[in-house]
Amino acid sequence: METCKNYLKIPLSNGLLATIIAILSLLSSFANAEFHYHEFIVQETSVTRLCRTKNIITVNGQFPGPTLTVRNGDTLFVTVVNRARYNVTIHWHGIRQMRTPWADGPEYVTQCPIRPGGFYTYRFTIENQEGTLWWHAHSKWLRATVYGALVILPKQGSNFPFSLPQKDIPILLGEWWNRDIIAVQRQAQFTGAAPNISNAYTINGQPGDLYRCSSQGTMKVSVNPGETVLLRVINAALNQQLFFSVANHMLTVVGVDATYNKPFTTNVIMVGPGQTTNVILTANRPPGRYYMAASAYATARNAQFDNTTTTAILEYANLNPGANSRPSLPQLPAFNDTATATAFTSQLRSIPSNNVRVPTQIDENLFFTVGLGLVNCAPGPRCQGPNNTRFAASMNNISFVLPRRTSLLQAYYQNIPGIYTLDFPPVPTVQFDYTGNVSRGLWQPRFGTKLHKIKFGSTVQIVLQDTAIFSTEDHPIHLHGYHFWVVGQGFGNFNPQTDTTTFNLIDPPVRNTIDVPVGGWAVIRFVADNPGLWLFHCHIDSHLAWGLGMAFIVENGIGEKQTMEPPPPDLPQC
Repeated sequence: METCKNYLKIPLSNGLLATIIAILSLLSSFANAEFHYHEFIVQETSVTRLCRTKNIITVNGQFPGPTLTVRNGDTLFVTVVNRARYNVTIHWHGIRQMRTPWADGPEYVTQCPIRPGGFYTYRFTIENQEGTLWWHAHSKWLRATVYGALVILPKQGSNFPFSLPQKDIPILLGEWWNRDIIAVQRQAQFTGAAPNISNAYTINGQPGDLYRCSSQGTMKVSVNPGETVLLRVINAALNQQLFFSVANHMLTVVGVDATYNKPFTTNVIMVGPGQTTNVILTANRPPGRYYMAASAYATARNAQFDNTTTTAILEYANLNPGANSRPSLPQLPAFNDTATATAFTSQLRSIPSNNVRVPTQIDENLFFTVGLGLVNCAPGPRCQGPNNTRFAASMNNISFVLPRRTSLLQAYYQNIPGIYTLDFPPVPTVQFDYTGNVSRGLWQPRFGTKLHKIKFGSTVQIVLQDTAIFSTEDHPIHLHGYHFWVVGQGFGNFNPQTDTTTFNLIDPPVRNTIDVPVGGWAVIRFVADNPGLWLFHCHIDSHLAWGLGMAFIVENGIGEKQTMEPPPPDLPQC
């Protein structure tokens, strides 16, 4: 301190000196950070898949869209220019968006959509996150083709908690429809029935060898014997959980949802829509060609699903000409193999941090049922769900309805009345045998735009309970603006007396999207340290369209670091 005073040659109070030191510290923290400027042109692009050529919505003419590679601590400015015929927004899936909810992206939640001909710049900083995330459209079902990887490397001078792999490759799993995806959505919304299933799954936009007219475009990964490859597996599929495996190779799981985990090996992973999983593959098998493959994990009873398999090729370099035979195919689990899915997720353990501990004292104890419902209606073209009904979905029997006059965040920030209410039920209004035979009187939800308000700094626990209305089902539930500890999972109805004794409060996995087990429950915990308005929803897009979601308001705390930023001047208006 004396050195600083002598160097400046001016009298300094301790307060002024502390301010200068704080500024110098802040500048030092930015010394290795970078600013990234990108332009996303949302446009129609002609592509050919499955023997058909059609126009799809893309970013910069690419499918999948561009991979953004940044470092922890970097700041991004992404200007989205909408040259398509639909409204659009972009969501940065898994980014904490600390104090910047205006950059989160879900339409009518944190912003009004970018209209055709309009533009908007998303501005946000990566804070204490490393690993694999992704970005995607969060308007209508455009994310079927509008998505890309977001790779967050460690800060300069920092390292992975594992040996640096020789190759680093994003693997984006998707779904492909021959029909226009907005037409598929509109038909489902008109009829009240389930949407048409996809025609194919894709790996990095390509269906692979097992589909018609697809061999030429099949993605290939070339490796040298002995090399290690980091595969950043992202499930960008619109409506489907997926198993993923590589023939004759083991996968070492090192991270999920941009958090590191204690490494473990497996021959198959299950990735829910919205989730990411980092695996390291070692090219230690006899030189040859091996399929990477993904197929459905489908849990809803009697529901149609796409039962096909997408492939890419892992190819060892410098193969003999005779080795170019058909690649080996991995043995993927059966579509309903919940035991394999559970065996995978139960091995996930986070790497504990001395700075961040799982909260043990809970301020907000919430219990949300999640699942489908059916709405009675007069028989006819708009009533084509099961037994003359329309599908719906809900949390705590409230089917979420988005506003249209303005976004929820703008209504909250500007105190606009009549857009939402703050009476989302913290627990089910009626208790019942959630995974048993549910009374028909509970099948039809109520509709509303109901939010739940949380004080800044509160510790929150949410029990997520699947229900058997229409069918039990595995639901991937995503919380915007946060990641959370998954302290427990199980099957059947959650029992607070016995199930809490099984909670992992030492090294639970940290995620931003949790697959609630089919016919079961999951319990998550987080600290409400990010002020704003944050969507909480099922990442199966058909379920979100039916109302399987809600939103939290996290109030401002004290001071600038606990207060959400004001809206940017170019925020789109409804």
